[in-house]
Amino acid sequence: INVHRFLQPLGVHVPETYYDGSTNGFLLLEDIGDVPLREAAQGQSAADIERLYRKAIDQLVLLQVEGSQQRTDACIAFQQAFDHRLFLWEFEHFIEWGLEKREGKALSAAEGKELRAMFDDIATRLDTAPRFLNHRDYHSWNLFVQDGEIRVIDFQDALLAPATYDLETLLNDRDTPVVITPTLEQSLVDYYHKTWHERGGATIDHAQLWEEYNLCLLQKASKVVGRFYYLELEKKKT
Repeated sequence: INVHRFLQPLGVHVPETYYDGSTNGFLLLEDIGDVPLREAAQGQSAADIERLYRKAIDQLVLLQVEGSQQRTDACIAFQQAFDHRLFLWEFEHFIEWGLEKREGKALSAAEGKELRAMFDDIATRLDTAPRFLNHRDYHSWNLFVQDGEIRVIDFQDALLAPATYDLETLLNDRDTPVVITPTLEQSLVDYYHKTWHERGGATIDHAQLWEEYNLCLLQKASKVVGRFYYLELEKKKT
């Protein structure tokens, strides 16, 4: 509800809240249909897929640029951030569950030292990148297509992060490579860069944006691998 109150006036297409019964443990929300972006893109032409994902990027840039410009401490999203500590914690989660517990043995001292030095460098570079409002889980299963428009859900974990964190999530979802080819990915990154500046976002060099995008992608992919092995091995969720 807190994040919803911030996003809706920006023009982000979040569902209407018809009734706030959160004190009693429920909300009454608008029905935004049953078609997530990932499914809407199935079987479409390359041009139609690009059109859908451009609409998703339009919503993302609106959230990031307008949202960051209208920052307020009343919104909990601005009270938390992806920083060096959190990036590194997620890398450690990958080492512990995606490598060591999955294999049933610890990394050697040399391997652990080399990998952690690499991860520390990436965490440091992302920590020093300018931070903007991010959805945090902006993937194609949290974006619905309704009447030709993108509707945005699952925004309760919004926080401050590098600009490209949400973008790499959108373009590199679970099985997104089935619909987002490398050529289309590059085209959509270019579109994001252009739209970002057209909306008045802080100047970002394209080469810098592309590097940051790939660092965020590597970090997020590592986190996801670690998280899903944790859910399987520790929580017994296959």
